[in-house]
Amino acid sequence: MWSKQTLTEAPPAPGQKHALNVAPPAPTPARLTPSPLRSSAHLGSSLHIKGQITGSEDLQIDGSVDGPILLEGCALTVGPTAQLNSEIHAGEVVVSGKAVGNVHARGRVEITKDGSITGDIACARISIEDGAHFKGRIEIDPARYKASSI
Repeated sequence: MWSKQTLTEAPPAPGQKHALNVAPPAPTPARLTPSPLRSSAHLGSSLHIKGQITGSEDLQIDGSVDGPILLEGCALTVGPTAQLNSEIHAGEVVVSGKAVGNVHARGRVEITKDGSITGDIACARISIEDGAHFKGRIEIDPARYKASSI
């Protein structure tokens, strides 16, 4: 990894020519990355759920869900084989399958090239890849969604 170092000229020691002292790079703030200790759950492709899903851990869905999904500030990953008919409230949402219903995310919503969302999106950031399908409205308001407790 490249890092900027500060070079300073030091006075030469007796019997030596000029030398350079290399100062270590200044500390940088830690990047915001998911904690490896954060728990996660997975719903396999053969599971079909009718009803509300609530939780406080990251969730990956590869099956089908018919009902609201409420994940308190956690990440939801809609896998490539997933079929959701759900109102979604989560911290972050990545859609690689099919989701029908409104999506509310405190952070980022990402629709991958094979993903599809039919419904309105309200989030702080959004990413839609080439080839993705989206039909609905988008409301992007970083201040509102980062401060909320979705």
